[in-house]
Amino acid sequence: MSGLTDWWRRRSRLAMAKVPKTNTAKVHVYTRWTFSALGGAEVGMNIGTLLPLDPRSVKAALFLMVVVHAWLCVQLSNRALDWRLGRAERPVRMLLTVAGYSAAGLATLLALRGTLVRDEDFGVLLMAVSGFGLGSVALGLRTSRHGVRAVLGTAGGTVAVALLAGKGWGVALLCAAGVTAMGSLFTCAYLFSAWLVSVVWQLDAARETQTRLAVAEERLRFGRDMHDVMGRNLAVIALKSELAVQLAERGRPEAIAQMTEVQRIARESQREVRDVVRGYREANLHTELDGARSVLAAADIDCRIEEEETGAALPAEVQSALGWVVREATTNVLRHGDARRCTVRLSVLGHAPEGGAEAVLTVENDGVPDPAEGESARHGSGLAGLRERLAALDGTLEAGAVADGCFRLTVRVPLPVRVPLPGPVASSAPGPASGSASGSGAAPLLSPSVSPSISPSVSALHDEMTP
Repeated sequence: MSGLTDWWRRRSRLAMAKVPKTNTAKVHVYTRWTFSALGGAEVGMNIGTLLPLDPRSVKAALFLMVVVHAWLCVQLSNRALDWRLGRAERPVRMLLTVAGYSAAGLATLLALRGTLVRDEDFGVLLMAVSGFGLGSVALGLRTSRHGVRAVLGTAGGTVAVALLAGKGWGVALLCAAGVTAMGSLFTCAYLFSAWLVSVVWQLDAARETQTRLAVAEERLRFGRDMHDVMGRNLAVIALKSELAVQLAERGRPEAIAQMTEVQRIARESQREVRDVVRGYREANLHTELDGARSVLAAADIDCRIEEEETGAALPAEVQSALGWVVREATTNVLRHGDARRCTVRLSVLGHAPEGGAEAVLTVENDGVPDPAEGESARHGSGLAGLRERLAALDGTLEAGAVADGCFRLTVRVPLPVRVPLPGPVASSAPGPASGSASGSGAAPLLSPSVSPSISPSVSALHDEMTP
């Protein structure tokens, strides 16, 4: 007994379409066992009727007929259930077999009307042969309307058989009422059971789909974070390496410092990749602003940052999202076009006391890329990843060329509560020589002690990271 209970406990609680022949679900097994139990009920219902009959040969023949009829109905129920679940074709042959066997059973009862003298015996066998199979038949029909027609047609057939057997209208109508009641009950029970199993299967399929979507979403998050983390770092490494090569060709000792910086950035990138894998990394807005200032200044780009004091008062998730925007925008300034100046503005607009304020980040540079690169910049994977991040905060991102030959990226993120709006308090020092980070305490990605007049270039490895 313990082995049986352990087997049942190991069954899955929900149906699993991928394992139809192994660990059948509890609901599925319970439904099939119910169908089998109803077949056994048909046999048990007729045992008391068949025992007093004579001769024994007639008793054995009728008993065998009832057993075979019950077995056929169980088989039809199982195959029809598989068809309802989409695992098999419609059991047309089995339907015809059960219908034909039921008709043969009625003919047998009609032939043995002399043996079945008592009206009770004849009526019980007639209802058993006619009514027990209606649920299985309805399960194999295409619509419930067809099942209703099958019940009414079978009830009419029992009336005809009873009248032909000479049992009178009373017995005939009583048998018809019994068959109608049994057929309606079994039809509803079988159809509801099949519907219930189908719903359980759909729920399990939805849960499995949800699991796959969660895995896919995590992969997209990982890919997006890898792009955001490695994109700018690789661009900086390529820029610093190119700078070191030019310094080395001129015999300048600063080449060693530049390569040392490359080594530091590479190690920092390793740490950030580990944080991304763990899923714990969040971009810091002020660190990214200082890093953007130093990176662009080292690339001989006049960088100006206008930040309000409210930057520190922004919610953590808003600061993180804007930090990723600053990082991606800096990468795009280095990669696309030939910018000479870049302005980053961070402000908070709106004064609604119950919300309505929004953080606005604008990155504008005068290096408008050519049409091919501009299209790539507007629809690349980097901006797409930013839009996904901002969508979680109901934020928007707009990017494109504006007047005076400039390219502008504007991000708006609604704030849950009103943020105080003081005036601008900080601005970056323009020009390459003033690009060092100040006030944040964070080490910039680039040390702008050397500002050669070279055009920024990005390595092929970074291009691979940004398809």
